[in-house]
Amino acid sequence: MLVLGVETSCDDTAAAVLRDGRTILANTVSSQDEVHGPYGGVVPELASRQHIQNILPIVDGALKTAGITLGELDGIAVTYGPGLVGSLLVGLSLVKGVSFRTGIPYVGVNHLEAHLLAIHLEQEVPFPYIAVLASGGHTLLYCVKDVGNYIHLGGTRDDAAGEAYDKVAKMMGLGYPGGKVIDQLAKSGDRKAIRFPRARISQSPYEFSFSGIKTAVWHYLKTQSRERWESRRADIAASFQEAVVDMLVKPTVKAAAACGVRRIVLSGGVGANSRLRALMKEKADAEGLEVFFPAPKFCTDNGAMIALAGTHWLKRGRRDDFRLNADADLTL
Repeated sequence: MLVLGVETSCDDTAAAVLRDGRTILANTVSSQDEVHGPYGGVVPELASRQHIQNILPIVDGALKTAGITLGELDGIAVTYGPGLVGSLLVGLSLVKGVSFRTGIPYVGVNHLEAHLLAIHLEQEVPFPYIAVLASGGHTLLYCVKDVGNYIHLGGTRDDAAGEAYDKVAKMMGLGYPGGKVIDQLAKSGDRKAIRFPRARISQSPYEFSFSGIKTAVWHYLKTQSRERWESRRADIAASFQEAVVDMLVKPTVKAAAACGVRRIVLSGGVGANSRLRALMKEKADAEGLEVFFPAPKFCTDNGAMIALAGTHWLKRGRRDDFRLNADADLTL
């Protein structure tokens, strides 16, 4: 089965062609980092405009790289939520138009589900597993029992982990996207230099909160002279990152033990963070758990994971009609 996957949920325009849910024939992504960089975060209106410019060249490029034509496709998968509604509508409208014109069946894919399954693009990971999905828009914890069978264990009550990275990077004048620059800068800093607070929600041990750590960094910067904190940027970055990673790792390992699951999967853009991977591996090993990491290109938004999720649903006989609409607040 040949499936085209189209992803436009936020600021990356992506398309991929997948054969039988296993072989990636093409995986093309156009980033908007330079567009949103001056603002320190994604500007929704600019994102949707860029998608309109990028979507046709990206899809055409993916088909060309795969060496196939539209007529050879067995189906198309497209993200219909959650995300920025203007961005979602660009990809969904294109796919609806193609499906209407050619008769190729299409399915709408939940962006969250695609992230949870992305590990299967590279590795055979038996179900069930605990998956932590951490990105700029989401921080969620699931027990993944099978395709289509997900138990929501917890999530953030305020900021997403990736959002906290972007905002702290903006405070410190480090640029955008914050996750990459802080991860790189933290490698030369002391993780124990500053003890930033870790949020713990006693009533819900699998839930997260990152607004406090963001505010703690802001207060720290305000209490120091600019000259002093600028000279300690690496230590601040490392200490901030250590707090965020600690808050992600402990509930995830605890959830695995409580659910009797021996496997953990990282997903989402923050899943590419080098310190998160190292600490998760360290803590999981201590508990006798296995940890699986997708390649960084499959942690960030991409068309291959959309094609993978779509392949599963197409094989099960699902087809969506033209009444399907973008859902910015879609849940799983």
